[in-house]
Amino acid sequence: MTNDVKNVHNVHKANDTGIAHKAYDLSHLTVLISGASVAGPALALNLLRHGAQVTVVERAPELRGGGFAVDFRGHVHRKVLTEMGIWDEIHARQTHMGRQMVVDADGAPKVDLPSEMMSGDVEIFRGELARLMYERTRDRAEYVFGDSVATLTDTPHGVDVTFDNGPARRFDLVIGADGLHSRTRSLVFGEDSGHLRFLDHYVAGFDVPNHLGLDRTGRVYSEPGRAIAIGNYDGDPDRAGALLVFRSERLSYDRRDVAAQKRILADRFAGTGWEGPNVLKALETADDLYFDAIAQIHVDRLTRGRVALLGDAGYGATMGGMGTGVAVVGAYVLAGELALAGGDHRTAFAAYESRISAFAKGCQKTSGNAGPFFAPATERRIRSRDRMYRLLSSRPLAAFFKRLTEKSATNIKLPEYPA
Repeated sequence: MTNDVKNVHNVHKANDTGIAHKAYDLSHLTVLISGASVAGPALALNLLRHGAQVTVVERAPELRGGGFAVDFRGHVHRKVLTEMGIWDEIHARQTHMGRQMVVDADGAPKVDLPSEMMSGDVEIFRGELARLMYERTRDRAEYVFGDSVATLTDTPHGVDVTFDNGPARRFDLVIGADGLHSRTRSLVFGEDSGHLRFLDHYVAGFDVPNHLGLDRTGRVYSEPGRAIAIGNYDGDPDRAGALLVFRSERLSYDRRDVAAQKRILADRFAGTGWEGPNVLKALETADDLYFDAIAQIHVDRLTRGRVALLGDAGYGATMGGMGTGVAVVGAYVLAGELALAGGDHRTAFAAYESRISAFAKGCQKTSGNAGPFFAPATERRIRSRDRMYRLLSSRPLAAFFKRLTEKSATNIKLPEYPA
């Protein structure tokens, strides 16, 4: 029996041109991906495995480096990254981050947090992960930097797209992988106010001098409603990264005004103990500041017509919700379902939503604890957190806690998609 006969039930019998295509072969499909952080290159890598014609547009003038360290944990993440062919390379570029400690105002240790608790099975800088996937796709996908989607018009034959800078084009599908403040989502599903759920905290990150002499280890210091974490992830003896978290009402500020964000942080962390003065001094000259609300994205649908949302754009959580792992799994599922459906977006998008929605929401639930973990609201809650993590990091409960942290990350059954 020939393969054509075996796979006759998998033939996608009509596209817009009326030409038949075998399932798995996406060479007829043109896909625009908005965003080149992690979700975008991950989808590009998965789509290219099936021959799709991929264009990635990114607002930044070049691939963004740096960023927080992100981790993967459990058999689902491992399966997806292995199928994508990047599991070994992630290990080669991992941070090798060790233990982290919760300390008091004098720097004395209070709780010792094992690396598995904070860094999963393997941890890599977000920028390194994006570059790894970009390097795997740049020769086969079209990357357009310094531009972004201006308008989207969904038609029966494709999506007509205009850009801020480049000429208008038509694509079969458009995927919004452009983050928590996604323009794609705003254009198709409405403004952020209806989808972004604020979780009562803000987070900031930037480089600081390694005054503590850390070597792939970290320290966390908390006061009621605010916290400073300092870690050395790459072994550079001169440099460390600072993470600042504070509890707050919703703030109004310009996301492009870095000076205003620095003033907010200087005000909120004035008088902080431990390394507070050194961190605020480094903030004055920091040129890599990240500042955002700790928030989640909740949408009723992940797809509309020929447009779909992926990663933070559709089910993001600023921190603590395994957002990178969910985005990579989502990219794998979306590309796999398109391959199974031979590019029929109606069938593929429905299957993608069905498989990913509950999984993503389960992971989002854990992100609600990120702000209160770093910055408990009262001294009493700080002491309660320390007691709980001291217990969970003890040898008898270490294995249990590892399973607990992997529960959300593994709560999805993946089909066997075509290689």
